[in-house]
Amino acid sequence: MSIFSLVHEDAVKAALKEDLGHGRDITSQLLIPYGTQIKANMNAREGGILAGIELAEIAYKLTCSKIKLTRHINDGETLKAGDTILTIEGPAQNILTAERVGLNYVSHLSAIATKTAEYVKAVESTKAKIVCTRKTLPGLRTLQKYAVKMGGGSNHRFGLDDAILIKDNHIAAAGGVSAVLDRAKTAGHTVKIEIEVDTLDQLSEVIKHGGADIVMLDNMKPEQLKKAVAMVDGNLITEASGGVNLKTVRAIAESGVDLISIGALTHSVTVLDIGLDFEN
Repeated sequence: MSIFSLVHEDAVKAALKEDLGHGRDITSQLLIPYGTQIKANMNAREGGILAGIELAEIAYKLTCSKIKLTRHINDGETLKAGDTILTIEGPAQNILTAERVGLNYVSHLSAIATKTAEYVKAVESTKAKIVCTRKTLPGLRTLQKYAVKMGGGSNHRFGLDDAILIKDNHIAAAGGVSAVLDRAKTAGHTVKIEIEVDTLDQLSEVIKHGGADIVMLDNMKPEQLKKAVAMVDGNLITEASGGVNLKTVRAIAESGVDLISIGALTHSVTVLDIGLDFEN
């Protein structure tokens, strides 16, 4: 079992507990004779990038330690429609009990990895990195950010405690750009400071102050972004955010920004079609 699996075993246990309620799978126990053995395959029904297979494996093993698993494709690898991802052999009751939990994880996380890979491909040959945000489903953040990595993307901060990100509401509540940057600097030299700006005038104020490490250029058009990158002149990391989709991302990347953050990678993907098929 990998470190990834050990860290997320509790999440899988919680998912199984949610599904089992009072402790049993009524349907499988009533319909299938105890001890019935079967062989099943987790198959891709459309193409994409795989993510989350270890979570499915944990679900099966937690349900019955006697289940035999044979993995055919690893996370981060490309799927084609019809590919067999995982073969599961063992007690039919237990395999059916774990089926939905395993598929839910793999289908959702693979969708994130697949969507991320589309964005990464769209900005090829530019220096821009595709990054995710904190717009994640509660309780799934580390898993969703892992899936972004499997798709070739990069992670933004994981929470409110690992970096300072000054947004427009912070600026409004605290009294302006200079005021928030002065206060942010008291966190110490090990903490990165990022500040969001909506206009080039705000950016000028940030540059003049000199208290930030990263600037988020929010909802700026490509021409504005080019001007912003020129103004920064390599002295700050530049991040474009807002209004990003597969039609706009290339032009945003060609502005010269370092990062492009996209909330849609995690908050609104459609699941990848993956199913479990029993062998006769």
